[in-house]
Amino acid sequence: MQFGMAIKPDISIDRIVGLTRQAEAAGFTYGWLFDSHVLWKEPYPLLTLMATNTERMKLGTCVTNPAVRDLTVTASLFATLNLISKGRMQLGIGRGDSSRRVLGKKPVSWSQLEDAVNVFRDLTAGREVPYDGQPTRLTWAEVPPPVWIAGYGPKVLHMAGRVADGIILQFADPDLVAWCLGFVKEGARAAGRDFGEIEVMAAAPVWVSDDLSVARERVRWFPALVSNHVMDLIRQYKPEDLPPALTSFVRDRGGYDYLHHCEVDSNNADFVSDEVVDRFCLVGPVQAHREKLNALAKVGVTQFNVYLMCGDEEETLEIYEKEVLPAFGAKPLLKV
Repeated sequence: MQFGMAIKPDISIDRIVGLTRQAEAAGFTYGWLFDSHVLWKEPYPLLTLMATNTERMKLGTCVTNPAVRDLTVTASLFATLNLISKGRMQLGIGRGDSSRRVLGKKPVSWSQLEDAVNVFRDLTAGREVPYDGQPTRLTWAEVPPPVWIAGYGPKVLHMAGRVADGIILQFADPDLVAWCLGFVKEGARAAGRDFGEIEVMAAAPVWVSDDLSVARERVRWFPALVSNHVMDLIRQYKPEDLPPALTSFVRDRGGYDYLHHCEVDSNNADFVSDEVVDRFCLVGPVQAHREKLNALAKVGVTQFNVYLMCGDEEETLEIYEKEVLPAFGAKPLLKV
């Protein structure tokens, strides 16, 4: 298993760069940024800084969407960053949550997302596409970055199995990951693809502590984030089409204030139980983290993405460098 880390760009630019450097030196393979340009800082200048301050770390959005920016803009940004980083960029993309909803807009459909991925690949490969009826080409673009598609619902996951290089699943529940991957496998088979060639990311916050009550409070905001996507699923699917382990926890959910999105101690998370926190996140002593990660690897996860947005981020990276990553074969960056 490889490891990534994701940053919510509401901290100082110096800390974003510092955490990125620390994570690469610790053996993290991927560095990701949340993209919600109204709530937080614009990710693309920050990705430029992350690229120029690292040597081998793969970098990308976790996640952007095809509607907030014109797709030709997104393609040009990634093609440019791919040149700056010498081919290390990764596109993480989904239907859109906070960056759309804070503007009063809805996520795009799964079919719009699929079309956007295909156009993005053509543009970043330097191929001409008909865009709004106009022949369009980035003549200077060369190599398309790998595309990671985020989703929860059967339709998005089936589509991702057909077209994605990687899948992003925002929870650390092995049973739910296995349920999701069933649809990815179906999509891959339908497209004549080898599922084994598709990377699988599980993404969630972590908190290492022998005090479970403290640990749970640091990450309780995360299932509340996931609940926004679950509410979408409930509107689109019959109850029998979705696992109760994913849907039942939103029964007592109230409203959701995006101005307190992904905040520790946010009242958005008042409805989230300890049981759900334990399933969706990684909490407890180091051994509990290792055991959960092994369980995720057994169901097909190839990358665990640590959401660094719970406080004490530098300490979390240090603990994972010394006590978690070595158990999975990750090695720190050796300076020559």
